Amino acid sequence: MTDDEHLRAVRDRFDDRAPTYDDSAMHRGLAAAVAAFAFASAELDGVDAVLDVATGTGLVLRAFRDHGFAGALTGVDLSPRMIDEARRHLPGAELIVADATRLAFADASFDLVTCVTGLQLFPHPDAAIAEWARVLRPRGRAVTATFLSFDPSRHRAAPPPGFLDHSPFDSVEHLADTVAPAGFRVARTETWTDGADELLIAELALSSAGAPRS
Repeated sequence: MTDDEHLRAVRDRFDDRAPTYDDSAMHRGLAAAVAAFAFASAELDGVDAVLDVATGTGLVLRAFRDHGFAGALTGVDLSPRMIDEARRHLPGAELIVADATRLAFADASFDLVTCVTGLQLFPHPDAAIAEWARVLRPRGRAVTATFLSFDPSRHRAAPPPGFLDHSPFDSVEHLADTVAPAGFRVARTETWTDGADELLIAELALSSAGAPRS
């Protein structure tokens, strides 16, 4: 399968899911947990601009808003229908249909990048992570949520297993190895569960030298 075919299939699956995506208590609860995790970090004080990659219906950005965040909210997603749903809930945010590996933002545009349950869907997650490093400002951070355990029977609307690769992100050690080439280190983690799925929430910090530049 080519990259274009992979992306088209994922886009179509999430277009279909868009009207009912917010019905998932797991996704709503996880978004709230990610926002609470981010706000608990002293290193994230002074954040003015947040980019949420694979934003879906904007649940993470909405959780930031509900925590009282008053800065700029930006989200990108491959699915036009997901973005349409996000716009209904976040009229003041910048919400763009885009490939996560080709972000149309200038270098050093954001203080924080978030990506929640998206990395396993990307055909080239390393390219997406490199884009986070590029668009982050000095001392910027990223926050991810990735599956430690995943029960496909609970996610019948998710793409089939051939489209999902959790292995680069399914432990602190694997995540650290995956993000290191882009200049990130794992600064802080916690685990979250809804009683069935278990996820790793991680704060990623750029090294003092930043990401390698081409």
